[in-house]
Amino acid sequence: MRYMMLIYSQKQADVSPDAAKHDADRHRALIEETTRKGILVAAEPLPPTSATTVRVAEGRTLVTDGPFAETKELLAGYYILECENLDDAIEWAAKIPTACQGGDGCIEIRPMPGLPARMEDAVAAASTVNG
Repeated sequence: MRYMMLIYSQKQADVSPDAAKHDADRHRALIEETTRKGILVAAEPLPPTSATTVRVAEGRTLVTDGPFAETKELLAGYYILECENLDDAIEWAAKIPTACQGGDGCIEIRPMPGLPARMEDAVAAASTVNG
């Protein structure tokens, strides 16, 4: 099953170039390892400065720059890995640099079961999950 690992990290304006390079090297090593094992589906950084937020209210669309989340942690990137099960996904998530070590963020794991072949099945599944 595919699992998406969402990387949440605290915004750090004072990260030294050496620390940034160290994190980048660790991400590169993890990407190389998961590629070698054939489980990497995708991985990308998500710079918050490039975000656009869209809200629709009363038929009007409001577009603003930035994520504007009411949180200390920002969505910084993601990995999508093909894992045997949730325990396997947790082991890989613990290896993701930046957010796991140092307690400055977290990894949120979401299973990606794929879309059903029929839209009616997707609507029924969503209504079951959303209550």
